[in-house]
Parts: sequence; structure tokens; C-alpha cells
Amino acid sequence: MSFEELLHYLRVGGFTIAIILVGSLVALAVAIERIIALWAVSDQSRQLGEAIAKHILRGDVAAAKTAAQRSNAVAADLYLAGFGRIDRSGAVSPTLEAAVERERAQVGLKLKRNLWILGTIGATAPFVGLFGTVSGIMRSFRDLGVDVSGGGTGGAASVMQGISEALVATAAGILVAVEAVVLYNYFQARIARVGVELKLLADEFVELLREKPLPAQPAPNAPEASATPTPSTEPSHASGV
Repeated sequence: MSFEELLHYLRVGGFTIAIILVGSLVALAVAIERIIALWAVSDQSRQLGEAIAKHILRGDVAAAKTAAQRSNAVAADLYLAGFGRIDRSGAVSPTLEAAVERERAQVGLKLKRNLWILGTIGATAPFVGLFGTVSGIMRSFRDLGVDVSGGGTGGAASVMQGISEALVATAAGILVAVEAVVLYNYFQARIARVGVELKLLADEFVELLREKPLPAQPAPNAPEASATPTPSTEPSHASGV
């Protein structure tokens, strides 16, 4: 198909083809945004998990928490939620698992952001194309009726040309739907894999906090003991003669 033919079909398709093309561009934009968002997510989370595990095994909870606070990995929120369930005495709250799992669910929702757009485009694009085809066929038969009522022969050539042009909308809708569905399934599989990896990291983190004795956390702004002896307030007794 030449470029001139493509432009011709675009002009014939009208607003239906325009809607389908917009849907295709939106699907590509969402795919690019998700690729950037998911780039190196597994590697960053794994590296952060290894660093935090080393700090906890050494008993340095403060360093582990600092590593989570400074990290840009999506798994950092899981670790911060867990560290928030450790009191100053080093005791781990019974709600540790629930807090970490709840944060993992929140991270999963962030990873799935905008994927509903791909699913919607994949489900609706064929119907938009079918609507364009039906309207194009109706227009072709209307033109045929006008031609016959005007004294024309009502040749089938003009009708077949109009129908063939109308079918372009259905073809375009199917192509865009295939594009959106393939991207949607790819990201769903990718996010499912990341979710399993985050689950493993979270379970390992909870086990380390449960099994490894943790030192007591220093209280913030604790007053330091004064080294200067306090002068005695007892009254001195003078010796009598």
C-alpha cells in the first residue's frame, strides 16, 4: 500500500479512523511510560534487599533503615513499613506481616497504573472499527439509491468500492486492538513476576526481623548524664568549743 493510498483511506474513514489512530498513539504512550517505570525494578529491589539483609544480620538496624530511606527502589516502601513496626526496645510488633503485605499491595497498584487504558483500547477498538464499517456501508447504499432515483444504472462497482473502503475501519480497529492486547498481556506478565519477587523479598525481610535479635533503639534527644558532680545541699555543722 502506497502512502497516497493510505492517505486516501484515512480521508475516507473520517472520524472513525481518527479515533482509532488516537487510540493507537495512546496505547504506545502508555507502553513507553510503563517501560520506563518498570525499568530495572527487579534489580534495584534485589540490591536493596541484599543490602538491608546484611545490615540486619550485623545487628545494625539504623543503617538498614537509612539504606531504605535513601533508595529509589519500589521495595523501599516495604522495608520502611516493616521498620515502622519496631519499637525502641527492639521488639517487633505482631502486625509486622500485615503492614509489609499491605504496603506490597500498594506497590502492586502503583505498578499497574494506566494499564486499564490498554485493556480498554484492546476491547473497544474493534467495535469502533466495526461502527465505521457499518456507517460506510450505509453511506454506499444510500449513494446507490440516490444514483438509481436519479436515472443511473445503479452499477455494483461504486457500491463495492464504497464497501471496500468502509472495511478499512474494521481492519484498522483490529490492528490497534491486537497492539493494545499484546502490550497489556506483556505488562501483566511482567508485573506478576515483579510481584512474586517482591513477595519473596518481603518474606525474607520479615523472617530476618523475627529471627535476628535486634538491639534497642536509642531514644531521640536523650539527655546526657552530667559529668560534673552536684554540690551537696546538706548544711555544714560548725564544731562547738
